[in-house]
Amino acid sequence: MIANKYRTHTCCELTKEHLGQTVSISGWIHNKRDHGGVLFIDLRDHYGLTQAVIYPTNEHQYEIGHLPKETVIKFTGEVVARTDENVNSNMVTGEIEVVVSTFEVLGSCGPLPFPVFPDKEAPEDLRLRYRYIDLRKEQVHKNIVLRSNVIKYLREKMHGHGFQEIQTPILTISSPEGARDYLVPSRIHPGKFYALPQAPQQYKQLLMVSGFDRYFQIAPCFRDEDARADRSPGEFYQLDMEMAFATQDDVFAVNEDVLSATFEKFGALTADKPPFVRIPYREAMLKYGSDKPDLRIPIEIREVSEIFRTSGFTAFATAVNAGSIVRAIPVPGCADQTRSWFDKLTKQMGEFGAKGLAYLTWKDGEVKGPILKFLDEEHIAKIAAATGAKEGDVVFFICDKEEAAADLAGKLRVKVAQDLDLIEKGVYRFCWIVDFPMFELDKESNKITFSHNPFSMPQGGMEALETMNPLDILAYQYDIVVNGVELSSGAIRNHRPEIMYKAFDIAGYDAETVDEKFRGMIGAFKLGAPPHGGIAPGVDRMIMLLSDEDNIREVIAFPMNQKAEELMMNSPAEATPVQLKELSLKHVIPSIEKK
Repeated sequence: MIANKYRTHTCCELTKEHLGQTVSISGWIHNKRDHGGVLFIDLRDHYGLTQAVIYPTNEHQYEIGHLPKETVIKFTGEVVARTDENVNSNMVTGEIEVVVSTFEVLGSCGPLPFPVFPDKEAPEDLRLRYRYIDLRKEQVHKNIVLRSNVIKYLREKMHGHGFQEIQTPILTISSPEGARDYLVPSRIHPGKFYALPQAPQQYKQLLMVSGFDRYFQIAPCFRDEDARADRSPGEFYQLDMEMAFATQDDVFAVNEDVLSATFEKFGALTADKPPFVRIPYREAMLKYGSDKPDLRIPIEIREVSEIFRTSGFTAFATAVNAGSIVRAIPVPGCADQTRSWFDKLTKQMGEFGAKGLAYLTWKDGEVKGPILKFLDEEHIAKIAAATGAKEGDVVFFICDKEEAAADLAGKLRVKVAQDLDLIEKGVYRFCWIVDFPMFELDKESNKITFSHNPFSMPQGGMEALETMNPLDILAYQYDIVVNGVELSSGAIRNHRPEIMYKAFDIAGYDAETVDEKFRGMIGAFKLGAPPHGGIAPGVDRMIMLLSDEDNIREVIAFPMNQKAEELMMNSPAEATPVQLKELSLKHVIPSIEKK
């Protein structure tokens, strides 16, 4: 680094090569130790730690020793070798120390809201209110550095694939992305509002129409939605990309290279190499009970409705004949679990919404279980054949309507794998979920509606829309999933106006409505649009997985809390009367109804 009046070296630079040199280092007092009158201070900066030593002969020892932790200080002194017994092999600078001759306090420190070192648990709201203190902690600091390095690498990879980085507008118009918009009032146009982009979807497609071949950006996106562990309220970032004259395979090839290389380079685990597994949506829902399956779990759900339809287990047989289905979840090697474990699992599934939990065990050459008395040998044999059950295994059964049964079976699959430590370790398992249905039946209105993304190209194009049952039409839509976490959805776009009009017509929208709501895009498609497609993997979720954090707020420098508040700056805040007047707005406080 370049030396200046504050430091000749960082706190991670000094080694035995610098023995005998007089150096200056600056940073925060990380820790203090007094050993027999000799004062040791670990000095910390962005780069690392260096041990400083202040001997009793130093006239400033008392003054330095009484400075609180996190004081910002400059030390000047000589680099000396540590004694053999004091060498710290866990530190880059662990073979040396700096014998302090002079010091200068650069920034005093008052009482801390919580300690930086040693790191102790603190309430999340307190951490977020004093985020600048929280960011000094080793792990959080590492996460933000990791984020920077990953984003730099993503840019390098995208440029290597021939993509141009292009910024799209932040002040735009409301777009049908499925979440609530953040609105920004216009001063120049009273009564009108900009919307912060939920995604640069329309703009990136219009870039393809404009003649750009490959676009990307690390795009900020804004959605007024509730927080979750893997989703930050308000603002998030994605590796947004779009490709002209591209097929689904082309999009997959770029993303598989970028994601596999990124996870392999920055993650602590081994990442799948391309090509990634491709699983049709309906197969994923059957085998894993989820469209974001964790492939580290060695359990596949099976369909056994027809077996139970003719069985003596009346509860299931009656339900199946009334339209329900039965999913079997075969779990290897857990027949020795205690009755209390089965009871606890049954209770847990009840909390998930299951009406009960039936199961059979294959143990000591016998089949046992609460529903055994309702099944004859023929049906038990069919169950064993359908599920692959063998000695030591357990097969659980969920009976419900199709959507509920899939969801419950998927949750049971994950819960059992967690309980029994069946989840494969040391790997990032990627997969594509493909062949999403284009349409679905709305439960309330019983009408056809779009099931995923209305701007996706239907497989089979116009012919499929004109000749097939809408509920059987598949779309060129896809999700990329890693270890049970969805990184992104994407699609090959519907760039043909006549196909778009027909698709919206099936969903109940006439041409006038399409022209009104999507004037810019449909108009552009009428003036020469190439085939194109894209995707936008979430950067925040990538970093969360790479840093092995359970909460996305641990990888964002200044995140909001679960109530969408940024506590450090006290945002959101009320506007002043002058600001409201300039924007032609009036603040109306909602009345609180008395109970």
